Amino acid sequence: MENLTLMNVQEAQANIGSYIQRTPLDHSQTYSKMTNSEIYLKLENMQKTGSFKVRGAANKISKLTSLEKKYGVIASSAGNHAQGVALAASRGGIPATIVMPESAPIAKIDATRGYGANVILYGNVYDDAYEKAKEIQAVTGATFIHPFDDLDVMAGQGTIGLEILEDLPDVDTVLVPVGGGGLISGIAVAIKSLRPKVRVIGIQAAEAASMSEALRSGHPILIDTANTLADGIAVKRAGDLTFDHIKQWVDDIVTVTEDEISAAILSLMERAKSIAEGAGSVALAAALNAKVDITKQKTVLVISGGNIDVNFLAQIIERGLLTNGRSMVFRTILPDRPGNLEKLLILIAKERANVLTVEQVRYDLSVPLRYARVTMTLETLNYEHQEKVLQSIREAGYPFQKDIRH
Repeated sequence: MENLTLMNVQEAQANIGSYIQRTPLDHSQTYSKMTNSEIYLKLENMQKTGSFKVRGAANKISKLTSLEKKYGVIASSAGNHAQGVALAASRGGIPATIVMPESAPIAKIDATRGYGANVILYGNVYDDAYEKAKEIQAVTGATFIHPFDDLDVMAGQGTIGLEILEDLPDVDTVLVPVGGGGLISGIAVAIKSLRPKVRVIGIQAAEAASMSEALRSGHPILIDTANTLADGIAVKRAGDLTFDHIKQWVDDIVTVTEDEISAAILSLMERAKSIAEGAGSVALAAALNAKVDITKQKTVLVISGGNIDVNFLAQIIERGLLTNGRSMVFRTILPDRPGNLEKLLILIAKERANVLTVEQVRYDLSVPLRYARVTMTLETLNYEHQEKVLQSIREAGYPFQKDIRH
């Protein structure tokens, strides 16, 4: 097996300078207080194309021969790698074809086309798109740009590690999102070659934990599903090269739940004023939920991307509010007489909960005659506030069912 080296990463840093921008390493007082550590956000969501992926794609494309450039490039991607390849190819005047899953966010599909690539939609997840892209490559002779299982791509991603050490030489721990493993492989090689004692820990979505399963099994395996809102790391099979590098260089891999990811997306919006996609939020999700012991350590969270569909974002915000106790749905039955709904609303107002929606239903066979079913969505401060509101409703004699959407 060929091994990625520090020299490979340093060469990549020289190769891609004109393709990328150096992203900020932002110290967060808010998250530092919340985790009893020193938290720094490596904001790759501010990278060109909105993701770190352009780094690896640019390094790979910079090494193509004249003949390879003539035949063009092809890639498979859920979105971020697609945009990186499309941008790097367009800069060099190279034809690019990208196969994307039909489930890819519309924003990523449109952005990839906007960079001049020919986009083909195929399959439900990345792995389906990958198989289709390999079929097309066999016919066209185009160079396949793998999103993670390629040394040149891994080297490009590893330049993030060099930037972290340049900006924060005394870093203790780096938390990195993991899908196929290209990002963490490159970062780990770069950082640990220079600072062996720095911990590099991978974060996966529990619903797409292909690398965790590979490490458990001793080799990459195909998992049954990769159904997660963190679509950028929804990979059903870990890479072979990346698996070997992760075994050698990475300290640990932990997982986070869908609710933890959605809450992290919402937190980044509110506390850091930063838009991150699901994959870009998993490192924060791990930090906020104590999946890794980072107490009193200088810890970098790699916010790997910010390309998220606006319509999907609305759903995530709603889910995040529910998860954090910031929103509550409950249902009750009221006698259908004038003033009864007003009494309930006054009771809720006294507890300083904000009514977002009210639905009143009379004509339903499940509703007793001369009664109405009322469903409300309330804005609350936290779970403690919710319990206080519900206690007042309970003491007033109203029957209720809480959080009916869970």
